[in-house]
Amino acid sequence: MANSLLADCDASPVGKRWAHNFVKRQPELKTRLFRRYDYQRAKCEDPTIIRGWFRLVQNTIAKYGIRSDDIWNFDETGFMMGVIMAGMAVTGSERQGRPKSVQPGNREWITVIQAINAEGRAIPPFIIGAGQYHLANWYRESNLPADWVIATSQNGWTNNELGLEWLKHFDRSTSNRSVGAYRLLILDG
Repeated sequence: MANSLLADCDASPVGKRWAHNFVKRQPELKTRLFRRYDYQRAKCEDPTIIRGWFRLVQNTIAKYGIRSDDIWNFDETGFMMGVIMAGMAVTGSERQGRPKSVQPGNREWITVIQAINAEGRAIPPFIIGAGQYHLANWYRESNLPADWVIATSQNGWTNNELGLEWLKHFDRSTSNRSVGAYRLLILDG
């Protein structure tokens, strides 16, 4: 823009550090780093859209008379087996180099699908590991509760088939606890 204004006056263009120096000369201005943000994600933070979503949820609850014990939130998380988070270690001041933490070499991806209701009750987890199949005897000697579901997919992620299996698991786990005639399942709410 500065070069456009100068062009009208037949002046020479500004240098490549002109904008930086201009901001330094103006005490009311400062530069800040920004991070790129996905448009779809930014829409999720729009107060108008958020208010509309809450209005829809409130209207649905009122229309069907859904009680708080019958309102469930679905969430899915994934993690890599054996990966330890970066941490901080306290060492002597004379120590050179960064401390190390040994972790297992297993890098298998695991997905856990879970649901919790508005009263704080959760259903048993649905755990997906990477693989083509699994054998029941892998779990016989473990202390896993019988109502936990263990499934596999090629990469350890959810797919359409496992998503449907989870919905059946959700129905089995919540239908006998349901207080009212309807249950509301909120996905990524």
